[in-house]
Amino acid sequence: MDSRVLWQRYQDWLYFHPGLGLYLDISRMRFDDGFVASLQPKFEKAFADMVELEKGAIANPDENRMVGHYWLRNPDLAPTPELTQEIVQTLEQIEAFADQVHTGAIHPPKECRFTDIISIGIGGSALGPQFVAQALSPDLPALQIHFIDNSDPTGIDRVLAQIGNKLATTLVLVISKSGGTPEPRNGMIEVKQAYTAQKLDFAKYAVAITGQDSNLDQVAKAENWLARFSMYDWVGGRTSEMSAVGLVPAALQGINIRAMLDGAKEMDDATRVPNLKNNPAALLALAWYFSGNGKGEKDMVVLPYKDSLLLFSRYLQQLIMESLGKEKDLDGKTVFQGIAVYGNKGSTDQHAYVQQLREGVPNFFATLIEVLEDRQGKSAEVDPGVTSGDYLCGFLLGTRQALYENNRDSITVSIPQVNARTVGALIALYERAVGLYASLVNVNAYHQPGVEAGKKAAAVILDLQKRVLEVLQTQKKALSISELAEMSGATEEVEAIYKILRHLHTNNRGVVLTGDFAKPGSLTVSLG
Repeated sequence: MDSRVLWQRYQDWLYFHPGLGLYLDISRMRFDDGFVASLQPKFEKAFADMVELEKGAIANPDENRMVGHYWLRNPDLAPTPELTQEIVQTLEQIEAFADQVHTGAIHPPKECRFTDIISIGIGGSALGPQFVAQALSPDLPALQIHFIDNSDPTGIDRVLAQIGNKLATTLVLVISKSGGTPEPRNGMIEVKQAYTAQKLDFAKYAVAITGQDSNLDQVAKAENWLARFSMYDWVGGRTSEMSAVGLVPAALQGINIRAMLDGAKEMDDATRVPNLKNNPAALLALAWYFSGNGKGEKDMVVLPYKDSLLLFSRYLQQLIMESLGKEKDLDGKTVFQGIAVYGNKGSTDQHAYVQQLREGVPNFFATLIEVLEDRQGKSAEVDPGVTSGDYLCGFLLGTRQALYENNRDSITVSIPQVNARTVGALIALYERAVGLYASLVNVNAYHQPGVEAGKKAAAVILDLQKRVLEVLQTQKKALSISELAEMSGATEEVEAIYKILRHLHTNNRGVVLTGDFAKPGSLTVSLG
């Protein structure tokens, strides 16, 4: 396409938000006016669907729940006065708690101040706080945060080793809506044991962020934990950063949570405009639909050109894939919808997978995140008249051009700087884009049956392990794995039983495997 035509197309499709200083450029997506016109009826329905959602319509039928993360940054929009008051009061409680921790009014036993935080969560209860900490935490935060976001024993050990003798001044946030999710529960138990080993009363260091009357809430209340904050049942994990889930750890680090909420609110207002060209979330949804033919046929590669936005692609991975990756549509038809999301950061990944993006399989579209401000203060020149920031800008613009020249589409989002307002705005922008796109493709963005299925499958494996060990405890001789499977009433699960036994054997858990490990069927098993 002629450069003058491209320049005009850029101007025709550029969105700019003056209050946030945010630009959205979808001009390098190759849709035409006919395509846009064909989607107009779908967008009219999508805009109407979002209005109903914000009024309090049941959007998660699996759990009979409303979806109201938008109310968190504008409580006046909540469907009842009681909800409005609850949101306002929770925010005030979070700010008061953080202030008391910072001033030392709330402090650990025998110490003046808390110095560190361990945040224990999984999924949305970890990714949002991790992304915001990476993006916004000061170089010298009020409290240094550490995350346990998996059931990996060595990962837990590493976090505890990093904290070392500061455990006595470390606050622990346990984040779990139900209190029964295995990963945060396991992390809590292990961390609690670490405190006990140092003769520290865990309850004096522990904060629960959970659903009212959940298992975790009941434990925290019974043990008189330091504080408890409520998670709302109408906020899903992947949209929970503006709730206590994200605001408590952010406030404790010294991040301006009011500014983050204000940025999200301002973006929410912009993305309520029922006009495609004047709604940045609708423009994103249009671009996604075009690239993947409304079926997710192309992946989304996210490249933020700023170190502090390193985790943005990982955050979007959950938000988009958990929301849109659905087997059934709203009519019950099998559709296998979704958009695969991956990425890291520019320009680092220009030395990794941009070679394939430029010349390999054209199965993606790119999203480039640009930050206009290089740094606070003046930059040194690395070449005559050229700074490191000039190079970074050149890498971004060059990549965008190189991709387009080889028929690879891209979107560019530009913000003036990484601050609490712009991060809040980015979160809100993509939350709304997901909601609009879900309407376009007729799926429910606010439930996650596949995640629940995975949890149930894991529980089945643990139950099988229990049954196998019970059989072994009754036997006085070594058994083949097939014999053990038959005696456990699980002949169809012989491979799973073998892998359970291998795990227990490797970790010296009392199970002994004997024989040729290259031939699993020949092994015998006994208790050692």
